[in-house]
Amino acid sequence: MKTKARLLPILLTLLSLPLAEHKSQAVSPPPDGGYPGNNTAEGQNALLSLTTGVNNTAVGWFSLKSNSTGQLNTAVGAGTLFSMANASRNTAVGGAALFSDTNGSSNTAVGALALWSNTTGALNTAIGDNALFGNTVGFQNTAVGGLALVNNITGNVNIAIGSLAAYSNFTGGGNTAVGGGGALSDNQTGNYNIALGYAAGTRTTALRPQHLSPVLVEPQSSATPLSWMETVN
Repeated sequence: MKTKARLLPILLTLLSLPLAEHKSQAVSPPPDGGYPGNNTAEGQNALLSLTTGVNNTAVGWFSLKSNSTGQLNTAVGAGTLFSMANASRNTAVGGAALFSDTNGSSNTAVGALALWSNTTGALNTAIGDNALFGNTVGFQNTAVGGLALVNNITGNVNIAIGSLAAYSNFTGGGNTAVGGGGALSDNQTGNYNIALGYAAGTRTTALRPQHLSPVLVEPQSSATPLSWMETVN
């Protein structure tokens, strides 16, 4: 009974509070950077040229600076998607990622200088420092790893996974390189090569299979294709 007696004043006090005045509060201070068309901009000259574009997010110095009508673009980092004017559905995360893109759409670049040179290439994915750095108009390339496909310019539909994978590929297309140590790193213009394993497919002009790492299928586009599969001890 004594316990109930002590609780009663507390309950009465709580019930007497003006509950109607207690409304849910937003964060304070409220977030800034919101603009018409569901656009968000934070940073010096971010989304500076926007006219009718919608659903864009620009965070960082000069990010999406030239975008006018493009939509569904996301740029996070200084100079990301700097040159893009009208393209859509690009994602750039990392300093100067997709910096030179003008009209290429549906590209994803994560890492400093990833897809830096891309202008009109589309549907490319670059994850890693300098991944697909030199790509200009090549499309549907996937590079995962630092410097993967770094020198690719016009090659299409290449897959490079691992640091330095397909490092020297300039114009070759349809190549697959999976492995660290620069898998298929010596190939420059060859097409439809497959190299799997550490440093696989390096020294592709060598005649002896033992110069190559575990798995290589090379080069299916030549007049006399060679298929090698072996375990190198």
